Amino acid sequence: MERKRFIKTVAVFAVMPALLMTACKEAAQKKTAAMQQQTYTCPMHPQIVQNKPGTCPICGMDLVPFDKSNKEASLTLGESQIQLANITTMTVGSAALSDYKQLNGRLVTDPEQTAVISSRVQGRIETLFIKETGVKVNKGQPLYRIYSEQLASLQQEYLLASAQVKHFPDDARFQQIEKAARQKLVLYDQSDRQISQLLQSGKTDPYVTYPATVSGVVAELSVSEGQYVSEGSAVMRLEGYNQLWVEADVYPAEAAAVRVGQSVKVVVAGWENDPQTMTIAFINPVLQSGSQLMQIRGTVSNRDNRWQPGLQANIFLPMKTSADVLSLPVDAVIRDGKGAHVWIETARGKFEPRKVTTGMENFDVVEITDGLEDGDKVVISGAYLLYSEFVLKKGANPLAGL
Repeated sequence: MERKRFIKTVAVFAVMPALLMTACKEAAQKKTAAMQQQTYTCPMHPQIVQNKPGTCPICGMDLVPFDKSNKEASLTLGESQIQLANITTMTVGSAALSDYKQLNGRLVTDPEQTAVISSRVQGRIETLFIKETGVKVNKGQPLYRIYSEQLASLQQEYLLASAQVKHFPDDARFQQIEKAARQKLVLYDQSDRQISQLLQSGKTDPYVTYPATVSGVVAELSVSEGQYVSEGSAVMRLEGYNQLWVEADVYPAEAAAVRVGQSVKVVVAGWENDPQTMTIAFINPVLQSGSQLMQIRGTVSNRDNRWQPGLQANIFLPMKTSADVLSLPVDAVIRDGKGAHVWIETARGKFEPRKVTTGMENFDVVEITDGLEDGDKVVISGAYLLYSEFVLKKGANPLAGL
């Protein structure tokens, strides 16, 4: 008996290491199996799910691991994450919303701000004080100096008439002649100071300098130094840019929505953050040559001459207006193949997706017809980052469980 018991005890101790090794091996196999259950997905295509690393067969991006056991349809972010992602929210409420039709337009020089400087006398351009276009001139600034034999003759005529009046002060006929001769000089832009200097010197001066009658920018030069010009010939053209026309093209089918006196929004290319309000002042009743387009026109102020004629401008024509609707900035709404959704902040740092139905939309805001209520706190910037974070952590589309 003792011998059998001894042999049995020895056998048990002999087998025990093998049993322990087998148990450890099974535990390792279970751990390996658990590790192999780790799933991977594509950040851009959450429908791609597999149990091993790799690349997305659709876009080729590296697959990322995610926890498929976490089914909570929300995200919790810390303060630093919120600031880093630039996540901001707004409380939605009812307000009016207008739908706009975008028209292509351009800035054009206002003819009312254009002045043509012409020669008041016949003669030769002796000096051009402005010799190139694009130069800004101020009212009263000398523009050109002209030699005029005709002006010299008129000056001599006035000197003779003045001498006759001086010798025969009581003769009314000589006074009328002197007055007529003076008026001729005034018509040739001779100022009272110049006429007084002529009387004091008693000598004719065929050279006369003409100043700018208005302020503006030289847009065109029509003469050169030494050139002879006739009375009324154009010397240069000045344009003012403090006020510009805005011209826009309209199809005849859209003309019914446009009327004179209507207010529209104008956005100049490059100044999208500074829209202007313009009143339509003119609608051309004739189609443009070679096209099926009508033209509308208005005026905008151009402070500091920041815009130049020829710049592109977009005109937003209001088409329809709705009152008391819920609306959000366009960037707050995420759209994909499963629909549209927004992100709601339910608590500080906790965000969850909510499916919405959109309605009327313009370039800035979109109407929400279903899915939101007054007082909901909606993410308006950083919504797409939340969408991406959800896909990375959950491995599914936010609308999958909605």
